[in-house]
Amino acid sequence: MAVSFLEGHDLSFAYDGRIVLEGINFSVKEKEKLCVVGENGSGKSTFLKGLLGLKAPAGGRIIRHPGLKQSDIGYLPQESPLQKDFPAAVFEVVLSGRQNQRGLRPFYTRADRAAAAESLELLGLGDLGRRCFRELSGGQRRRVLLARSLCAAGRVLLLDEPASGLDPLVQADLYRVLEKINGELGIAIVMVSHDIEGVLRFTAPGKNGRAGKVLHLAGRQLFEGSAEDYRESELGRGFLGGRRHCGPGT
Repeated sequence: MAVSFLEGHDLSFAYDGRIVLEGINFSVKEKEKLCVVGENGSGKSTFLKGLLGLKAPAGGRIIRHPGLKQSDIGYLPQESPLQKDFPAAVFEVVLSGRQNQRGLRPFYTRADRAAAAESLELLGLGDLGRRCFRELSGGQRRRVLLARSLCAAGRVLLLDEPASGLDPLVQADLYRVLEKINGELGIAIVMVSHDIEGVLRFTAPGKNGRAGKVLHLAGRQLFEGSAEDYRESELGRGFLGGRRHCGPGT
């Protein structure tokens, strides 16, 4: 039986005393994929902050498996202008993901450097290690930051809008990399995304036979279940239909 790494029971979150997200129940099992969808302001990023321990619940509780340490969790935030101009070599950016593994050790170890090199190779970036990060394309930067997060992740990877701003071909390539991380390394993935079609493809059963779940938020939990059930639900059909008719940039 798969281990449940993270569970939420009747969770709620508040800002300035006002409840912004409530009634959340979920689980993230070992090697599982959970994708969180919803409109802007629906509470997706707040949910992710709760999983990271950056936002305490106003009610309910989050249960973390005793064997899951904070150092087992990697995090890829939304890309910021500061990240784009980071003046460091690609290898150093990826290596910095090992900081939460170092404890009190002042220097990176041989194992840290080997882990960074392995992450770069896995994401097809082995030849970019000496390149300056800010000279890369948007898709390359996203891959490097994903490699950094992977370097930090032992068991769970949390992603906030990883495909945002990427063209369709680069998005498709990113999802293939995420499938590889989940399928070959067995790392559980929790991803917040506006890309609902990409989410449904990602959570459908893959080559490894491992399907994922969709969690739809709108200030509260509206759905949690398989991609197939979501696509066939009234909520899913409405959300997909609205997305197909959205204009550019919405």
